[in-house]
Amino acid sequence: MDLGLRDRVAAVAAASSGLGLASARALAAEGARVAICGRDASRLTAAADAIDGEVVTVVADVADPAAAAGFVEEAADRLGPVDVLVANAGGPPAGTFASTDLGGYEEALRLNLLSTVALCQAAVPGMQERGWGRVVAITSVGARAPIGRLIASSTARAGVTAFLKVLATEVAGDGVTVNSIQPGMHATDRLAHLGTPLDELARQIPVGFVGDPDDFGAVVAFLCSRQARFITGTAVPVEGGTLGGLQ
Repeated sequence: MDLGLRDRVAAVAAASSGLGLASARALAAEGARVAICGRDASRLTAAADAIDGEVVTVVADVADPAAAAGFVEEAADRLGPVDVLVANAGGPPAGTFASTDLGGYEEALRLNLLSTVALCQAAVPGMQERGWGRVVAITSVGARAPIGRLIASSTARAGVTAFLKVLATEVAGDGVTVNSIQPGMHATDRLAHLGTPLDELARQIPVGFVGDPDDFGAVVAFLCSRQARFITGTAVPVEGGTLGGLQ
């Protein structure tokens, strides 16, 4: 299926590894011209080498709103106006109510909420002017079913989900769609840092295996596609059947 992304410009934040890198690879495979950012230049270079297609790298820490906006601006300067924004950032440290101080919440909000707001403020007005755009934010199943040991992350992800829902309604008539994807357990460095062996985690997932980041990237690419123009304001869980409930 041709997703209609050839020669579109995509800015993928925090894409030096994990689900961000997988999303950048999927978009490049569809012919998009991709800009990726991250905090470490050497890791970005390695990530760019893993992407088959046109890619540029920008050293930026999206936890700094000015750097997040600067990433979008540099992507546009080097590749052209940004048509596709994948908002993404690393996850805050694990912690419970008892172990997380106020500063931990402030850090999580900068990293997982304000970064997305800043990225959207930089990218979305141009999309509205041109009458076409796609925003996909990578959040977490913790936004739908809060994870006790990740209290700061779950709190920030819930906030960004609300922001995206309101934004989607405001820009829908301008040809811009805004969605989020809520990943469950995928085989990334982030999951490895939480310490539980993958085979043990797989037993907790109804499909019987931990998610493949490349499969996740394909979902991102579809939500950015021409065919997904009627999908907006949604939060799509990609978690192998682990969530209970009907929502």
